[in-house]
Amino acid sequence: MNTHLKCTGYEPTLGLNRRSFLQRFGGGLGGVALANLLHAESGKGLHHEAKAKRVIYLFQSGAPSQLDLFDPKPRLVEETGKELPDSVRRGQRLTGMSGNQASLPLVGSPFKFEQKGQSGQWISELLPETAKVADDLCIVNSMYTEAINHGPGVTFMQTGSQFPGRPSMGAWLSHGLGSLNDNLPNFVTLVTKGKGGQPLVSRLWGSGFLPGKHAGTRFRADKDAILYLNSPNGVNREGRRKMLDRLRELHDLQLQRTGDPRLETRIAQYEMGFRMQASIPEVTDLANEPDSTFSLYGEEARKPGTYAANCLLARRLAEKDVRFIQLYHPGWDQHGGLPGGIRRQCKETDKASAALIADLKNRGMLEDTLVIWGGEFGRTNYCQGSFNPNNFGRDHHPRCFSMWMAGGGIKSGTTFGKTDDYGYNIAEDGVHIHDLHATILHLLGIDHERLTYKYQGRHFRLTDVHGHVVRPILS
Repeated sequence: MNTHLKCTGYEPTLGLNRRSFLQRFGGGLGGVALANLLHAESGKGLHHEAKAKRVIYLFQSGAPSQLDLFDPKPRLVEETGKELPDSVRRGQRLTGMSGNQASLPLVGSPFKFEQKGQSGQWISELLPETAKVADDLCIVNSMYTEAINHGPGVTFMQTGSQFPGRPSMGAWLSHGLGSLNDNLPNFVTLVTKGKGGQPLVSRLWGSGFLPGKHAGTRFRADKDAILYLNSPNGVNREGRRKMLDRLRELHDLQLQRTGDPRLETRIAQYEMGFRMQASIPEVTDLANEPDSTFSLYGEEARKPGTYAANCLLARRLAEKDVRFIQLYHPGWDQHGGLPGGIRRQCKETDKASAALIADLKNRGMLEDTLVIWGGEFGRTNYCQGSFNPNNFGRDHHPRCFSMWMAGGGIKSGTTFGKTDDYGYNIAEDGVHIHDLHATILHLLGIDHERLTYKYQGRHFRLTDVHGHVVRPILS
């Protein structure tokens, strides 16, 4: 007998009466057993003790160059201008943007690296504020993926698949663990306002084949953080409450007749919208934050929609026990003009990212909040286009890249994994995206092999049929 808990997903319920429906589906909670949901909300996790209650994911869209931020390569600097050796490339595929170049000249980082903190983490001069929290970070320099272009790469990192249609990580966590706050969405998405770069589409924070209520809710940098949340002119809160009560009665009648769990989802969404009318303005209003907060995050945090403001809002959402908070900051796709471009990106993100770590730590929240920073893949050690050591670009590189994690059960002040002297291939302890996802779920008290959802005759999971927990980085 299989004793593994499975989130079984949608199954037809026609012919079930309401009592049977509630017994079968845990009072409208879909495929997650109510007992396990309550267990998760107690902080104990779904399958084992949880180290983290929530996740803040600082996604750097476009793929930051690991060679200029976290993975220094002196040999690469020494051999700048020389050809990428065939023994290093090993016949691996390149993108169409540089694959036809007659020459692939190596280019080392023009930026200085120093060991920071008591832990001696190697961090670029471009990240002076991140360097101040070096002892709180676990830097993973051996990430890798199969995706070589942005669309599949971002989709893979967010959903565990290069193909659209799968649930995002936040949706999986919402489905598996339930909510810690009845007045706010369980999964919130924030995108830096006014940034160019690769398009970020709603399916990246979508629910895929999971019930729609598990999709991420995007907050806009506007007076109305969520479109159409407020009541129309002439409709007061009391009137809206009466309307929802009548609508629920109608849905309950239909539910008794059909047993369709989608009706329960619809009712839950209506009720959440009503509660959010009061909760959203409160959590998004930064006016009551003291000046010391803006000194920590930077004055940009006063401007709605900036990366700094979104980092501060992420902390406020974490205080309200939002389960998964996803930030997107585009602009890291530097095929040309990298020295100037990456400097600007770091100036926009460095202070606020470090401030978030320090702020959570000062509030006693870092220990149960998992913070993740990184992009969809890395950048090449060779120059894309014409060689210019002072103004060059780097192409996409899936074979190795860097991310960092902090808090929530992560071993702080450590660097994990190594790349070769050229920063082209992994030398030790490779970490695949599936491994990253398995580790995140583990820290939240979930066995990645046991959180499944039956769809179209197959049990799906975030890690597909792969992945292992990276235990050396756990505290």
